Amino acid sequence: MASIVIVVGLILLGLVIYTWLKKREVEKVVPPRGSFVEISSGRLHYLTTGKGPDIVMIHGLGGQMGNFDTGLAEDLARDHRVTLIDRPGAGYSERRAGTATSITAHAELIEEAIKALGIERPLIVGHSLGGAIALGIGLRGRQPVRGLALLAPFTLPVDSFSEAFDALNIPWDWLRRFTGWTFAVPTMIRRPEPVQELIFGPEEVPDSYLVEGGGLLSLRPAHFIETSRDFVTANDDMPAMQRQYHKLTLPIRILYGAQDRILDPELHGTTFVSRYPQMGLEMIDGGHMIPVTRPEECAAFIRRASQSMK
Repeated sequence: MASIVIVVGLILLGLVIYTWLKKREVEKVVPPRGSFVEISSGRLHYLTTGKGPDIVMIHGLGGQMGNFDTGLAEDLARDHRVTLIDRPGAGYSERRAGTATSITAHAELIEEAIKALGIERPLIVGHSLGGAIALGIGLRGRQPVRGLALLAPFTLPVDSFSEAFDALNIPWDWLRRFTGWTFAVPTMIRRPEPVQELIFGPEEVPDSYLVEGGGLLSLRPAHFIETSRDFVTANDDMPAMQRQYHKLTLPIRILYGAQDRILDPELHGTTFVSRYPQMGLEMIDGGHMIPVTRPEECAAFIRRASQSMK
């Protein structure tokens, strides 16, 4: 029995060492690309580029600011001041222990960041879970914004999520940490295709995604741990938000990939918009990761939204 314990302990130690080495390697290849500002959750990583009307971009579950930086932000920066944010706990942004992870809590922290950066009346662009957070900002009504331009947003309560997120469904923090520092990273390296096919499909993963798009940053234990925290609370606020959507008066535009395999475009796009006349919906060919796979079409959509929300 003692020998079995020793062997298991050595295997786990090996996994921890491998994970730590991979983390160091990834951080050398994809270092922080922006600056830092202090907010209540800790240091927040952001990047501002361009001149013109302000746009603030909020990424989705398991993402980071690089998801907007494979052509989309550069295009918009030609005539806008664009601020990309690593959400608290994502990318290179800290999230102190005890910080809430709900959509409403995220909305409050993004508002705090906007104020700390001195941004006035931005257009908020949110992708996926970032779209729900943008809607949360709109519902709170405490941050003046010109409107919302949402890319494949999570908008309505769901009974279940895509199987792409099954590994994240861990209710205990100790188990998240154990998994993040042992099995999560080697598993993602050995078998990335099933998850990538759901998240990007039916489109291919662009070559630019791993470095410019920050995809390699998912191979860090903190990424798994904090993404799991976000996932288990992602649906908590949606029923209450749904009951409040009728109060939204600000302009909202939505762009969806018709072949999205993560969120249902009919539910989160067509059904959602049909209930609220102040919203507009456009559909394009594409999957869930349209900020990465369809940057030109997303830029054109956001630019049209910005011009209509002066």
